[in-house]
Amino acid sequence: MDARSVLTHLRDKKTLTQGEITWFANGLATGAVSDAQAGAFAMGALLNGLAEPEKVMLTLAMRDSGDVLQWDMPGPVVDKHSTGGVGDTVSLPLAPALAACGAYVPMISGRGLGHTGGTLDKLEAIPGYQTDVGIERMREIVGDVGCAIVSASGQIAPADKRLYAVRDVTGTVESIDLITASILSKKLAAGLENLVLDVKVGSGAFMKTMEDARALAQSLVSTANGAGCNTSALITDMNQPLASSLGNALEVMAAVELLTVGHVESPMAQATVALGGEALALSGIVADRAAGEPMIAATIVDGRAAELFGAMVAAQGGPADFVDRWRDRLPAAPVVRDIMAVQSGRVLEIDGEALGLAVVHLGGGRLVDGAKIDPSVGLTRVVRLGEAVDEYTPLAIVHAANPVAAERAIEAVRAAITVGAGEATPQPLVHERIT
Repeated sequence: MDARSVLTHLRDKKTLTQGEITWFANGLATGAVSDAQAGAFAMGALLNGLAEPEKVMLTLAMRDSGDVLQWDMPGPVVDKHSTGGVGDTVSLPLAPALAACGAYVPMISGRGLGHTGGTLDKLEAIPGYQTDVGIERMREIVGDVGCAIVSASGQIAPADKRLYAVRDVTGTVESIDLITASILSKKLAAGLENLVLDVKVGSGAFMKTMEDARALAQSLVSTANGAGCNTSALITDMNQPLASSLGNALEVMAAVELLTVGHVESPMAQATVALGGEALALSGIVADRAAGEPMIAATIVDGRAAELFGAMVAAQGGPADFVDRWRDRLPAAPVVRDIMAVQSGRVLEIDGEALGLAVVHLGGGRLVDGAKIDPSVGLTRVVRLGEAVDEYTPLAIVHAANPVAAERAIEAVRAAITVGAGEATPQPLVHERIT
């Protein structure tokens, strides 16, 4: 068997066999498959699609290309995954909130992909925070703290790590089948018993329509359950940024402020509570999401989630006093400027993808694989849909490395936010639940 034969079958829309998929996944992990061949596979999967059995086989083959963890904990092992949006920092408060409720959360996360931010990039804005801690150290942290947020090291789903990087630079990020296998191979390699998926829909998501978001949610849920992991999904709105901050250090600030202030009214807090309630229900800790949501909210209000977040940061190499001194510990951009509205009216539309790309071009994301990220840049105080503005109102505040980059971002943000006469009705945060 060789890569050329597998790619020929995929090109010709022939059903791939278990042996072919397993061989190709192992080839991704070992290097027997070249970057060109990996890119061809990604493009073939995007254009021709994979059948449901092929998705399950690819997920399990990429999972089994490295170590698969086993857990022996006194509580359920659970995780959450978002399909990607802008201003979405839910993982940071959610992992410790779930741990405070008795769950164990080995969260294997990714880096920024396309216009969306990555949880690992955000956490690495914290001085000293190590995302690549190794399997045994992750076990210790999860056992001691209750949660750890780490990278998929070379030992975890190495086939996916290779394919993930190729997708980002070959225009194949949007493939539902590859998104499904990529997300689930890492999650299943973490030895999860339960998984809640946050499938974003709207201008800031990869899936712009409910039809596409529903298709992705159903693909993820059916494949995960077919592979033996108890899974459900919430389809949540991404027609505007979830938090008002975009950018790595800036989103960490938003998350820690949520944890330390303890207010649960913001959209990001509401998403944390909804996904946490669903995760507790999947885990059997509560009967349903309605019973789980107040438990998650309580851990934020009373400070238990903040305490565990601080313990996780310290255990992964960050400052021991981070929760108390986070304003002093995170990097700040040298140029900070208001982005003023140019007309009066209400915010009618927000192009979330354009905002995300503005942050990428500031240096907050990668335009080429392996590029270095500036953790300090981004946007804060981004306006909300329906908000009244005039020429004295900032649409957002840009944090940039230099004045030229700030000017480019100002133009991009103004183009991304539509202001005019009329009303804008924000969508509900949670659209549907998929099981």
